[in-house]
Amino acid sequence: MKLLFILLGLILLIIIWFYLDFTLGYRKHRKIVRNQETPVLQGDFDIFPHGKKLFADYFDELKNAKKHIHVLFYIAKNDPISHKFYEILEDKAREGVEVRLLLDRIGSIGVKKKTIASLREAGVYFAFSNRIKLPYLFYSSQVRNHRKISVIDGEVGYLGGFNVGMEYIDEDPKLCPWRDYHLKITGESVSFLQQEFFVDWQEYGEKVANPSTYDMNLPKGKVRQCFVPTEAGQLEARHLDFLKKAKKAIMIGTPYFIPSKKILHELVLAARRGIEITIIVPFTADHALVQEASYRYLRRLLREGVNVYQFKNGFYHAKSIIIDDCLCDIGTANFDKRSLFLNKEINCYFFDKEFVARFKDVFVKDIHDSRPLTLADLNHPNLFRTIKELIAWPISYFL
Repeated sequence: MKLLFILLGLILLIIIWFYLDFTLGYRKHRKIVRNQETPVLQGDFDIFPHGKKLFADYFDELKNAKKHIHVLFYIAKNDPISHKFYEILEDKAREGVEVRLLLDRIGSIGVKKKTIASLREAGVYFAFSNRIKLPYLFYSSQVRNHRKISVIDGEVGYLGGFNVGMEYIDEDPKLCPWRDYHLKITGESVSFLQQEFFVDWQEYGEKVANPSTYDMNLPKGKVRQCFVPTEAGQLEARHLDFLKKAKKAIMIGTPYFIPSKKILHELVLAARRGIEITIIVPFTADHALVQEASYRYLRRLLREGVNVYQFKNGFYHAKSIIIDDCLCDIGTANFDKRSLFLNKEINCYFFDKEFVARFKDVFVKDIHDSRPLTLADLNHPNLFRTIKELIAWPISYFL
């Protein structure tokens, strides 16, 4: 009995420590967070929903780099495509091209020390972002740099949902084909991506004396848009503002649907105003409990007449919001609490009707590759699913 009390006391102390660590860490993060939203810019954009086409194009651009390559990914791995990626960076560094590679410490935990040593030996500047650090160990372990930014010669940029790994080029049998949205960017919009890369690099990499020397005077493109980097809760307000603009329709694509209380409430109000809401989520999950965590929110919305679809043609990892055929958001942020409150994200907001119509065609195709999810599906008795939902609910913030 005495041992039991000791164990319970230790568990209680750990819970208290986690709570204080997370609360104080989040509070400090909120105090120092910056607002980096850009003015409306004009660039040109290509959309890549397939990994093989994206990486063929991306690797070609890397190989053609003449001056510098600046790359930030959440995930890079120890697999064939990742090693091909590292080899390209090493080759360019040996040619005299400046190469900087920034990877998230937890997301890219599979990168071997041998690989890092090889990159550095070739002349690549390498760093891990968002390392776990004192005094808030638990909080810092949860704040991930989920951005995926690449800038080549200051003239070509990439941004979106793809990371570097075999599953992203359809080489994972369970999650094949992988469906995502990634942007290739040219025009004046690229300059901001360059600046944003250096904001993160300066925090964790070898300091650059004057990052502004990389800025270029690029021509305006055809598509009006702005970039919005977010962290420490900033994204919730952005989503709420975006959703409130809807007059007729809201379309959401996300691999993880775990909204905050305020966002769920806004969606319910929109549905009751007669706005048609369509949500695409995966049929197959890639992480434990994320699907079960979404069900309580999807049930609520299904009761309000919201259309929910489960993507059946592989795994759906895309992140997007379309409002009334005139606004859309494509970026790195999932529609979940982790992206809303914890992760560093960057989204691209489009105000060009022609581009929105072009992207909507991609989204509608994904609806055709999906099946409707109904209340009957979610309410059908299933003890195993119910247990998983009960486990997922209290930890949904961290899924």
